[in-house]
Amino acid sequence: MAITRKPFQGVFNIIRFNWHFYLLSLLLISAGYYFGYLIITSLVLAASMISLMISWYIYDYSDLYELNWIQANDKESLVVNIHAGFDETSLILKSKFSKANLEIIDFYNPQKHTEVSIKRARRAYPVLPQTISADTAHLPLKNACADKIFVIFSAHEIRNETERTGFMKELARIIKPGGEIYITEHLRDPANFIAYNIGFVHFYSKKNWLTHFKHAALKLNQEIKITPFISTFIISRNDHSF
Repeated sequence: MAITRKPFQGVFNIIRFNWHFYLLSLLLISAGYYFGYLIITSLVLAASMISLMISWYIYDYSDLYELNWIQANDKESLVVNIHAGFDETSLILKSKFSKANLEIIDFYNPQKHTEVSIKRARRAYPVLPQTISADTAHLPLKNACADKIFVIFSAHEIRNETERTGFMKELARIIKPGGEIYITEHLRDPANFIAYNIGFVHFYSKKNWLTHFKHAALKLNQEIKITPFISTFIISRNDHSF
């Protein structure tokens, strides 16, 4: 089953879920033009346009959502997809791992994960009916049961450092020896600063992610740069540390 995304779906969703930022930019541009601050107006306009063009490149033009960077075979029996209330990938993963059972877990907690963009996304795209709600510290799966785990554009929504390490420990608990965990994220790096300006502070650095992996007894096997703005960390249990 092919999952087809609509043209400009990615950049449209960014505007739709973060419209307050773009409204602020529009107000600044209007005020700058009215009061004659043309340099400031030009900078704000350029930053907004660069952000939208790069977002279109990432989410609409690239093959990000074709998931060609995932190695699938017929040996997987359980695949787990974990998201934070906005699920764009479960149907694609089910198509890719057609012979495996797919468990979908939503860790969104409005008391802890307070981003307004997530609330808007949940209203626009309700979660799939088979989705299980869970806490990041207690994933409802047995030890060493999953062949592959996917956490795509959601782990950074866990803003508390201790909670994020605990979540990584839960991933380490449920992944099989030899299984793979895919963490896909923007990074707090120069490329994403160019793309999102001060908004890049919403992401975390590679060093930060590696620290969490280490504290959870996980090891980095490979980093894939899907675009210059997106990294996927393929990690697994570091059994020597148990």
